[in-house]
Amino acid sequence: MIFPIGDTQVQGGHKPFVSYTFIILNVLVFFYEFYLGPSANEFIMTYGTIPQEITTGKDYFTLFTSMFLHGGWMHLIGNMMFLWVFADNIEAKIGSSRFLLFYLLGGLAASLAHIIFNSTSTIPSVGASGAIAAVMGAYLVMFPHSKIKMLVLILFRSFHIPAFIFLGLWIGQQLLAGFGSLAETKDTPGVAWWAHIGGFVAGLIAGYYFKQAMDRWHPNASVPKNYV
Repeated sequence: MIFPIGDTQVQGGHKPFVSYTFIILNVLVFFYEFYLGPSANEFIMTYGTIPQEITTGKDYFTLFTSMFLHGGWMHLIGNMMFLWVFADNIEAKIGSSRFLLFYLLGGLAASLAHIIFNSTSTIPSVGASGAIAAVMGAYLVMFPHSKIKMLVLILFRSFHIPAFIFLGLWIGQQLLAGFGSLAETKDTPGVAWWAHIGGFVAGLIAGYYFKQAMDRWHPNASVPKNYV
């Protein structure tokens, strides 16, 4: 298994308090789910995003609460690792308040994309991956040449790969799986591929906006430099 564990960091800028707070909140909510035991299923049905309910005008609040729910340990750990690697640089560049709004809107865009392609589904969608995909989309635009540190778990060895290669391969995989899922006719549990795609596209758009707006936000600031 190969997964990202770090990247080149931005010197200076805002401290990533919001990014770390999101990680803590996701972990705490998951521990609460674990504490609920068998009742966790009811909790997820209440606070997860069910496309059929959204399309009939119900439970809009779940578009946000679902971002903090996870279906298992690996789901949580994988998402939090990606959030740890990619979110801090974005927050450092655009500021904590803007990052807070961006993250939530990215998660909302991801959920809406999932609903568009699964409008009659009665299965709750949960997880932070849609919002994190938005972060990754913005990262691709803002830090394309950043180095992503990858860990080969079996060998306990690491190597670096340019961000544009890693993220390009990642979104390519999501697109293949997303279009493949359109051929499925059964409403069965699985990965919300279109939430990933929708979030990533929203992040790309936001990333281009952030790059254009940086000079207006910080007209006298020097451009932060990367270090490994």
